[in-house]
Amino acid sequence: MQKRLYLTPLAIIAFILYFTVFGDRGLLRINHLHRDRDEMQKRLLEVQGENDRLKREIAALQSDRRYLESIARRDFGLVRGNEVIYQFPGKGPAPTPQAAAKPADPKDQKPADPKAEQKKAEKGVAVQPQQSAGKKP
Repeated sequence: MQKRLYLTPLAIIAFILYFTVFGDRGLLRINHLHRDRDEMQKRLLEVQGENDRLKREIAALQSDRRYLESIARRDFGLVRGNEVIYQFPGKGPAPTPQAAAKPADPKDQKPADPKAEQKKAEKGVAVQPQQSAGKKP
């Protein structure tokens, strides 16, 4: 009988402690939720910074002609009419085996496939006219 008097309150305390630590609203769940909240706040700050950067870029694209010109030059390779472009070998991507196997004489070349050139242009591959090997520009 004496044992039972000690075990009953001990069992009740153990039951309460179990749900205090491991329950749906227990300490472990609260700790997990705090970590999730901190991660979400960190992500929110990153997204807000990205949003501010994009707003500044939109404003620059709408009002700053020099910035718009720099984007056109960098991304699309546009130049002014009075500028001369020099292209040096070894700069940029290496030629593909197909490009290296093409004949140097324009008479021997097959007509270009417009669909293939369009696909290359969509992928961002520059399509440049071939020059004969004997002539210098």
